[in-house]
Amino acid sequence: MPAAARPTTLSAEDIARARNIGSQIRGRFAQTLVGQDNLRESLITTLVAGGHILIESVPGLAKTTAAQTLATSVSGSFKRVQCTPDLMPSDLVGTQVFDFATQKFSTQIGPIHANFVLLDEINRSNAKTQSAMLEAMAEGATTIGGQRIALPKPFMVIATQNPIEEEGTFNLPEAQMDRFFIRVSMGYPTLEEEMAVLERFSGTEKPQSRLVPVCSAQDIIDMQGLVGTVYCSK
Repeated sequence: MPAAARPTTLSAEDIARARNIGSQIRGRFAQTLVGQDNLRESLITTLVAGGHILIESVPGLAKTTAAQTLATSVSGSFKRVQCTPDLMPSDLVGTQVFDFATQKFSTQIGPIHANFVLLDEINRSNAKTQSAMLEAMAEGATTIGGQRIALPKPFMVIATQNPIEEEGTFNLPEAQMDRFFIRVSMGYPTLEEEMAVLERFSGTEKPQSRLVPVCSAQDIIDMQGLVGTVYCSK
C-alpha cells in the first residue's frame, strides 16, 4: 500500500510532547550513566514500543543501574529478581496462602507484578520458572491458583545474562528469546569513560537516591499508543 494512503495521524503537539519526554529521560540517563549510548537508546525504544529487552554483558557494566534509571524516570514500580537455579515460579509470579483467621485462601502476588522488572541473570533460572516468565511477557498477565491477574501498565521486563560463564546456567529456548523486542550487548567503557565514572560516583551517595520521576506511567502509555499510528513504508 502506498505511503500516501496511510498518512501518520500524529499532530505537532503529539510529536512535541513525545520529544520532550524522550529528552527528559535521556537527561536522566546522563545523570547516572557514563557512555553506553546504545544501551540507553535501546531501553527507551523498547519502552516506547511496549516490548522487553535482553542485555548481555559481563558483570559490573551498570546493567542494574541502567534498569533502575529507566524505572525511576517513570512514576512506576520497580522490582529486581536475582535468578537462581532454585527460583520457583511461585517466587516470581506469586502464590495462594491459607488464612486461618478467615479460613480462606488469599492471593499474594510476586515481584513480576510491577511496571519495570529486572530479571538479573535470567539464564540461571530453571525451565519451569522460565515458562512462567514467558506467560507474563507474552500475555501481560499471570495465573495464580486458576485466577488470571493482569500485570500493570506499562509493563517491561529488563533481563540480563552473562554470555561468557555457562556453569550453572540454562539456555533460553527460542520461544523465550522471541519474547524480547531487542537483544543488546554491552562493551567495556573507554579509559576516558572509566575516569569519568570514578569522578562522578566517588561519593557515598548514589545519584539514584536523589532523583524524581520526569514523566508518569500514563505518559508512557500514551506514547505507546502513538507508536501504532506511525506508518513505515516497507
